[in-house]
Amino acid sequence: MTSAISVGDRRRAALERLRGDAPTAQETDRARTLRRVALPPLRRIGARRQEPAEQLGPASANYYGIIAVVAVFVMLGLVMVLSASAVTEANQGNSPYGVFGRQAGWALIGLVGLVLAARTPYRMWRRLVIPIGVLAVLAMAGPFAPGIGATVNGARSWIRIGPLSVQPAELLKLAIVLVAAELLTRRARDDADSRYTAYAVGVLAAGGAGLSLVQGDLGSAVVLCAIVLGVAWVAGVPFRLLAPIGFLATSAGVLFVVSSQRRIDRFTAFLDVSEEKDHLAYQTYQGFLSMASGGLGGSGIGGSKGKLGYLPYAHSDFIFAVIADELGMIGTLAVVGGFILLTYFGVQAALAAPDRFGMLLAGGITSWFAVQTIVNLGGVTGLMPVTGLTLPFFSAGGTSLLVSMLAVGVLLSVARRSVPAAAGATGPMRGGRVPAASG
Repeated sequence: MTSAISVGDRRRAALERLRGDAPTAQETDRARTLRRVALPPLRRIGARRQEPAEQLGPASANYYGIIAVVAVFVMLGLVMVLSASAVTEANQGNSPYGVFGRQAGWALIGLVGLVLAARTPYRMWRRLVIPIGVLAVLAMAGPFAPGIGATVNGARSWIRIGPLSVQPAELLKLAIVLVAAELLTRRARDDADSRYTAYAVGVLAAGGAGLSLVQGDLGSAVVLCAIVLGVAWVAGVPFRLLAPIGFLATSAGVLFVVSSQRRIDRFTAFLDVSEEKDHLAYQTYQGFLSMASGGLGGSGIGGSKGKLGYLPYAHSDFIFAVIADELGMIGTLAVVGGFILLTYFGVQAALAAPDRFGMLLAGGITSWFAVQTIVNLGGVTGLMPVTGLTLPFFSAGGTSLLVSMLAVGVLLSVARRSVPAAAGATGPMRGGRVPAASG
């Protein structure tokens, strides 16, 4: 409770520090007029203005903490994907390194994207919010295109072109973070009209979640709603306005489930795993057996028996059960602790961001990873329904790994430009001015 109060207090302090970061509409118009009048002749005919080189101070501990956690996660994830998939693939007549090779290839592409995103000033993303948002929405229509759309476990949420499989909902998660951060940055000064801001937040959450529900993907819908609400909370939208949005989102999810008897059976099976262990809760029960086999120290890498055809999707959404089996309680606690650390570093990066857009961007990415991890682990441990969501950085899935690593790069870009703690509320600039977001 004390920690939650501390984070809430620091969030309010950060918002106060950044209040001057977003000008009002009147101030924006006046500033635009002054710039137009003051422009030299060469600027008017299109000469490119020379921007001063960005001066960065020493990187923060949060920056290096995020790098360390994600590096360990990606490497350990590759090992666990190989361990969880090799035998099954060999039994099917495929190369035992097939799934691992694809995952390793996506990891290399993701590493390039992570480095580029980390080296790019995050304010640049404000200029690309609309194109990325439009691209993400168009991509969500791809699974319904004849010849390339594919249905997996009742959700038509995949695009398959030859050997390449892509899940557009992963791109939508990153896009929704950018759109929500931009929306709530622009409305920073509209404190007297917070209801309108809440309406805009509700529409954005409904739009993102609705696109996933149309595909039959409830798990992604939950994450998308959580991202928007997380960004809104970081932005200071009152809880009394967010609570109705959360209630409506929950109601929509319940209606989606009860609209089909198959969904009702599937999403209530976790309530009585022992009764449904041979049918609807078979995957969950096999996950229980794998986790129970691990003990304290685990059966060792490659020692899990559940992955030998007993545990469905052992290398995908149920990879945590294999981790618990082969690494034991010690490895399980290390993985869960790593996600807690990643969340902590992300929150600290958001609180120390030099402007409002950076704060909301870091807060949204952190909310995304935290909620998706909770939903995945909740399904594997039988505390929540199984939704098919991947465990970030661990589960086999190229789109998920690539987009997650891109998001980490953006988070690192914010953390690299964070305000030193010693600067306090005055920010890093002389005169107590915090650099305004561009765009």
